[in-house]
Amino acid sequence: MSPSKSCPILPEEAAAIGLWQYGLLPTREIPFSPAVRETCAGNACRGYGATWACPPAVGSLEDCRAQCLSFPQMLMFSSRYPLEDSFDIEGMRSAMRSFKDVCDRLDDLVRPRLPRFLLLSNEGCFRCGKCTYPDSPCRFPDRLHPALEGYGILVGQLAKAAGLSYSGGPDTVVYFGALLF
Repeated sequence: MSPSKSCPILPEEAAAIGLWQYGLLPTREIPFSPAVRETCAGNACRGYGATWACPPAVGSLEDCRAQCLSFPQMLMFSSRYPLEDSFDIEGMRSAMRSFKDVCDRLDDLVRPRLPRFLLLSNEGCFRCGKCTYPDSPCRFPDRLHPALEGYGILVGQLAKAAGLSYSGGPDTVVYFGALLF
């Protein structure tokens, strides 16, 4: 059995690479918001102006919107991770790094299947010890998965539109990504 034109992965592949939930929707349903980009500019996650995966390196909100809408479909996906309790900051950080690995596995899976795609991930990029931004080009541009929020996307609304749970339940953290194709 091979993936269909509407979904580039099979259910068993999704489970094998670590996806918890996923859903398809047309990119025209992506909720963009200048307020999300304004939050990025506040630099709460420390990625703004520090990595090629975040603003301003990813381009203006209009550029990001145009890039997303150049693809007809989106596979919104998530992974859920257990925490010791709701204050387990180290568990959240570890889960964030684990989710980056999930995104890499998804990239590896779809790269031979899709001639053109954009994979958006969670906060920033941790591939290099120190990002080359803004002094030199990205060392791994083919493996750069910009942040959903950096593109000005309202992740909670997008998850709902794709039929995904925004919360994974008590003592869990959920991270989201999107594959546009």
